[in-house]
Amino acid sequence: MLESRGFSVDIVAYAPQYRDALLDLAIRAWEPVFPILADDVPSFVYRAFYPRGWRQRQRADLAEVLDKEPEGIDVAVDGPRPVGWVSTRLHREDNMSEVYVIAVDPEYQRRGIGRTLMECSFARGRRAGMRMVMVETGDDGGHASARAAYESIGFERWPVARYFKDLST
Repeated sequence: MLESRGFSVDIVAYAPQYRDALLDLAIRAWEPVFPILADDVPSFVYRAFYPRGWRQRQRADLAEVLDKEPEGIDVAVDGPRPVGWVSTRLHREDNMSEVYVIAVDPEYQRRGIGRTLMECSFARGRRAGMRMVMVETGDDGGHASARAAYESIGFERWPVARYFKDLST
């Protein structure tokens, strides 16, 4: 249990009754990121990834995680209300766990819930015998706070370059 600022949050295993609330809170949490991302990446790349808008793509991608990987999901709840979640994947071939998704309801951000969910993910990796953990995020301005948060808890950056070329020109 995390107690902070007059509220307490428990971490529980994912259950299907949380599905819609987790999808909704992830979309709200990432709302500020995508306008900045759209400005920071080439427009043909953004349009290719989000032809029907980022909300629809993200919701579909996250629904797939919830539906197909429920055993790797931990949920932060304030009473009956889900307020955050983390999805952990195991990559046994690399002896590595991955924080695949992490989202905290905007109303509950900056209260230690994200850090607590990260610790749950780390513990899941340790229990599975993994030797390291990875998290990925964007290098655009919209993801700056995510990068700062990961670095503040000891993640070290691996330089990766990903290039795109518009084939329609």
